[in-house]
Amino acid sequence: MFVARSIPADHKDLIHDVAFDFHGRRMATCSSDQNVKVWDLGEDGHWTCTANWKTHSGSVWKVTWAHPEFGQVIATCSFDRTAAVWEELVGESTEHGQKNWVKRTSLVDSRTSVTDVQFAPKHLGLQLATCSADGIVRIYEAPDVMNLSQWSLQHEISCKLSCSCISWNPSRVHQPMIAVGSDDANPSGGGKVQIYEYNDNSRKWSKVETITVVTESVKDIQFAPNLGRSYHLLGIASKDVRIISLKPLR
Repeated sequence: MFVARSIPADHKDLIHDVAFDFHGRRMATCSSDQNVKVWDLGEDGHWTCTANWKTHSGSVWKVTWAHPEFGQVIATCSFDRTAAVWEELVGESTEHGQKNWVKRTSLVDSRTSVTDVQFAPKHLGLQLATCSADGIVRIYEAPDVMNLSQWSLQHEISCKLSCSCISWNPSRVHQPMIAVGSDDANPSGGGKVQIYEYNDNSRKWSKVETITVVTESVKDIQFAPNLGRSYHLLGIASKDVRIISLKPLR
């Protein structure tokens, strides 16, 4: 039996995203109030806000955690056309006794609202993908995981449609793959989900599939953990919820 418990988040505006860390004992929330809050789960089962700070100059759409192997690191994206990477200074506190998070870098390549940001699976190293309303997916890499102030733009993928959400395929045995959802409201514009795959030989990302059955605006998208399957499962939130099976060509 499940027991629901509400948390008074005290954001000053709409909360757009909630993200748990790898272990499920830390949580981050982001809002149109331009702030991010980090919450820690206590031994008593209650969540306590341990950090609260302004991250952007516009609404913050998404927040995501890096794998803990890379430290206590989150990324955010915003209507202000930027994405940012933040790191917790372990053992240091603010003057108000909260944990101290510092901005390591701001990614400013987009000319429109950055609508989603997602770290790559751990086995691909410290990579970060963003997508924007202008239809561009950008993939960044931190060449030195000990220096999070340095990120290089590795790839730009033009999706031809306004992008609303992205998801990395977590499979370790398949080539790197990203699913991109679009919030384009024109139902005659074709499929609103595109699948891109990285080719080691060309060192480029290319579109390998368009999910043509999804023609409505896509709000969220997520690959399922692989769990040894020979195919990939992709969940798509649109006017309804669809679970798509992607079978690699032999």
